[in-house]
Amino acid sequence: MKKIFKYIKKHWIIALAIIFVLGFGIYKQFSPSKKEGVTTYKVKKQNLKESLTFSGEIDAEEKVTLRFQTSGRLSWVGVKEGDFVKKFQTIASLDQREVKKKLEKTLQDYLSERADFDQDVGDYKVITTDTVKRILEKSQYGLNKAVLDVEIQNLSIEFSNLFTPIQGVITKVSSPYAGVNVTPVQAEFEVINPTSIYFSAIIDQTELTGLEEGKVGMITFDPYPDENIKTKITSISFTPLEGESGTVYEAKLVLNLDNSKYKYRIGMTGDAEFVLREIEDIIAVPSEFIKREGSKKYIEVDENRKRKKTYVTTGEVIDDFTQIKSGLIEGDVIYD
Repeated sequence: MKKIFKYIKKHWIIALAIIFVLGFGIYKQFSPSKKEGVTTYKVKKQNLKESLTFSGEIDAEEKVTLRFQTSGRLSWVGVKEGDFVKKFQTIASLDQREVKKKLEKTLQDYLSERADFDQDVGDYKVITTDTVKRILEKSQYGLNKAVLDVEIQNLSIEFSNLFTPIQGVITKVSSPYAGVNVTPVQAEFEVINPTSIYFSAIIDQTELTGLEEGKVGMITFDPYPDENIKTKITSISFTPLEGESGTVYEAKLVLNLDNSKYKYRIGMTGDAEFVLREIEDIIAVPSEFIKREGSKKYIEVDENRKRKKTYVTTGEVIDDFTQIKSGLIEGDVIYD
């Protein structure tokens, strides 16, 4: 026994080589045979679908940024971010004391002009010379100007109150505290109607073929990957989007869903898929297996482990698969 161990120790390289040869022989015996460079495919029935997928995000049709027309002291702020407001609800006001004083002064000017006008009419009502007519016309112009001044000052009071033209959620209040002097830019209020949301998809010019208003598709939002929401295209912009690297257009996709609890929010991203063509329950093979012989097409089919040239009739080609109308049956094994 010791002699055997001495022999193995002395000739360990030879022993290792013998073990490797025996192991490789066992592997070849039990592993499936495969010819290098040969690819086969088992024919089966399947569905072919050509679709386009676009990325996008949620936006809203009804959203406004509100500002005062003039600068002034912010006297009242009636909302904060997250509040829901009704249409035409007043949300903030500027100090109206100065504007009201100007209105009072303008009203006094109007009364003075009115008194002068009445006086002129009373003095010259029986005289009809051209000079008198001009005096009365001038008096009338002054009265009209006084009326306009009153109306302008009245509008100033109205404009000192900021109201929202839509219902929705307050998403921005840049000046939340009263008592500070603000410019129109400093006092911004943003309102978004959560029930007017839609999906804004970006479409490259090369992908517009097959898409049109009314086309139905499915949307999957990134926060809810297990939900598929049915949608359709309501419009595709006529002009391309500015600031993009290529020529792309915006497609608006309708979202008919309940958003009363704000589950779907502005800026939420997702993907929209539209099926352009679909063929169901057909025999189709990878297009690379189809060969040509003049105007004819054929496929090499396995028959008793031998290649048999079989002529086929093809149909539509979708995503590197070709429909086989005749020449193959389900279960055939074909070669590349």
